[in-house]
Amino acid sequence: MSIWTDKKGRRHVGIMVNRRRVHRILPEDASASAAKQLEADLRAALAVAKTPRIPNDPRLTEVISLYVDHAETLRSTKTALDHARRIALWLEKYRASQARQAAAHIVKDMSGHYAAGTINRSLGTLKKSLRLAWERGLIPVDYSAHVKRLPENNARSVYLSVEQVQEIASHASESVRAAIWIALLTGARRGEICKLQAADIGEDSILIHAGNTKTLRTRTVPIVPPLRPWLKYLPLTINHEGIKSGFRRAREDAKMPDVHFHDLRHSCASILIASGCDLFTVSKILGHSSVRTTERYAHMEMGQQRTAMEKAFK
Repeated sequence: MSIWTDKKGRRHVGIMVNRRRVHRILPEDASASAAKQLEADLRAALAVAKTPRIPNDPRLTEVISLYVDHAETLRSTKTALDHARRIALWLEKYRASQARQAAAHIVKDMSGHYAAGTINRSLGTLKKSLRLAWERGLIPVDYSAHVKRLPENNARSVYLSVEQVQEIASHASESVRAAIWIALLTGARRGEICKLQAADIGEDSILIHAGNTKTLRTRTVPIVPPLRPWLKYLPLTINHEGIKSGFRRAREDAKMPDVHFHDLRHSCASILIASGCDLFTVSKILGHSSVRTTERYAHMEMGQQRTAMEKAFK
């Protein structure tokens, strides 16, 4: 057993790699996930330390270490490192030239336990590590091309009516209720809403700063009358996780367990189009990097055009 708990409630991690025994005792308040993470880190570190190097074909544990420095330049460093650590145990068995086999092994073992998107985030860290190794001359071939991501079916067609949003909001706390209506009436993402400050509210628009957006582009969103009562709650007194858990409880109490907070953003788009707004304008309000992203709502606009033509040529 590599992880156990002693009589005092402290978690222990003990592993053996290449005939080397390592034992660590975690703090008393350490969680089970922290112990598992420590085990993975120890195995990866020992594999790098004790495995002989082969010129131009390093172990993937050495290659993934290049990602650590790169992750420091990313907006979500901790999340990026978590994705990399998730596959550490698999990488011990392979070298850079075996990237294809390593990726296949990861996909085989993780499928059914993780969503395709989560697996792809981890595979993405391996791809980036291999690319960095190639760019720095550590490997003769860009093996990153050998790592193939899984197809993702992330498309959702959940569009809520105002009445449905009202039902969910009625079960939420005041702060979560404010976040719900701000999301619906601006199309802003949850992370963007969390970072809104009172100073970002103008007379007739809200400024969403580039550093707080997914596309790293500043955008302004018009303030419509129904939005004004909720602006007094900015900045919100709860964080990203507070909104997430609060919305989950509210949707379950409203008997809509399959609704996601992000569906409020899609619902904003559908309401705009139903009101006669064109795709280009919707794209600007939602802050899409391209109108092509907004084309998922084209069927709504087409339905509106069909209704108008049917009335015109009746």
